[in-house]
Amino acid sequence: VQLQASGGGLVQPGGSLKLSCEASGSMFKVDSMGWFRQAPGKMRKLVANLNFGGGNTDYRESVKGRFAVSRDNLKNTVYLQMNSLKPEDTAVYYCYSDWAQSATSSFLRRSWGQGTQVTVSS
Repeated sequence: VQLQASGGGLVQPGGSLKLSCEASGSMFKVDSMGWFRQAPGKMRKLVANLNFGGGNTDYRESVKGRFAVSRDNLKNTVYLQMNSLKPEDTAVYYCYSDWAQSATSSFLRRSWGQGTQVTVSS
């Protein structure tokens, strides 16, 4: 299973970016998908995620009201719309997917994307 992230870049404070991440490979079922980020010298932290149906989302407090996570289950793709970006949002953003290998799998596996750099600076 591979995840390919895209959409990062350099943006001025107050600007917007949209990240995309497509999961591909042999997966019986994809469960939770979402995004973490890691700033230099800091631990990787959850930004946002959502369950398969999209009805259950979770955001870190600092991005609530500015970021929106969504997904297209037919494409196994998760998105992160980032608005009103701040310098403190600067980080490498990693997408992930929790998935089951088969119908009889008793646990989910987690795969990560390669990371995409988001830099917010004037």
